[in-house]
Amino acid sequence: MSTMRQVAERAGVSAKTVSRVMHDDRYVSADVRQRVERAIAELGYVPNVLARTFRSGRDAVIGVAVPSISDPFFAALTGEVERVARARGVAVLVTSIGTDPAHEQAAVHALLGRQVTGLIMAPVAADQSYLRPCQDRTVIVFIDRPPARIVADSVVEDDLGGAHAATTHLLRHGHRRVGFVGDTLAIATTARRLEGYRAALADAGIDPDPGLVALTAASDEDSAKALVDLLSLPEPPTALFSSNARTSIGIIPALQAAGRTDVGLVSFGDFPLAAALQPPVTVIDQDPASVGRTAATRLFERLDHPNRRLKRRIVLPVPLISRGSCRGRPGPDCG
Repeated sequence: MSTMRQVAERAGVSAKTVSRVMHDDRYVSADVRQRVERAIAELGYVPNVLARTFRSGRDAVIGVAVPSISDPFFAALTGEVERVARARGVAVLVTSIGTDPAHEQAAVHALLGRQVTGLIMAPVAADQSYLRPCQDRTVIVFIDRPPARIVADSVVEDDLGGAHAATTHLLRHGHRRVGFVGDTLAIATTARRLEGYRAALADAGIDPDPGLVALTAASDEDSAKALVDLLSLPEPPTALFSSNARTSIGIIPALQAAGRTDVGLVSFGDFPLAAALQPPVTVIDQDPASVGRTAATRLFERLDHPNRRLKRRIVLPVPLISRGSCRGRPGPDCG
């Protein structure tokens, strides 16, 4: 079996440089990275995970806990975490914790019971203080939603700014009655996106209408019903801001079934076939791969440098991708 030293000799670099490449150090030049990766492939080098296990007393495994691995956003995010971990010879255990806050602690403790060295987690409950005793042993990075009652690293998106941009985009295309469809304010992302929606209305001099806010879209069926209820109002919305891709996936078939191609739509979060629909759906692009990659990189930085105490909240931008649905009818890009 080949060794790291042999890889270094083949690539013409030091063993430390080989280690930096394997740890995905961004300061390694493209040329050096290519030489090292080629040497690894030619020699069939496999990192000595067993030695790492003996040193730490635990397997080289990290955990990922998300509300649902069937959700397109969390599926893509998890896939990117696995890609980063695989490059380091680390396995990934994934669990769905659901959307019921009462189930979070038990699901996460079950995952931690597998002796993972790190945890990447999207919380659903209002309190994560139960994880404090675990922090001395397990590196924890929160994603998508910040934790509550615990100090830890987190990677979140600009929910408020993205929602403001989405709502403003609809307003600039002449809509004055813009509806908001989401799941529950118990989820921090929904609360921040509602705040951004309301701020955009206020900036445009429009008084928010509570009747245009539907916070019951926890499933496809609920999303469809919320849409029907909004469109049945005496003064229905002419456009909708959907607070997540899952809600959008429930809204769009209901719009199509009703033949309502006149209703504008912006989705917070892209989803498969969004660009192929008629009209193609304008979205706030969350880029789940970026969230997963950033969180995994941060977690491994913590594992590599355990004495660094400062915890960071990393906020990623969420650009608007304009397609055709902001006008609510097939046609050219809204611009």
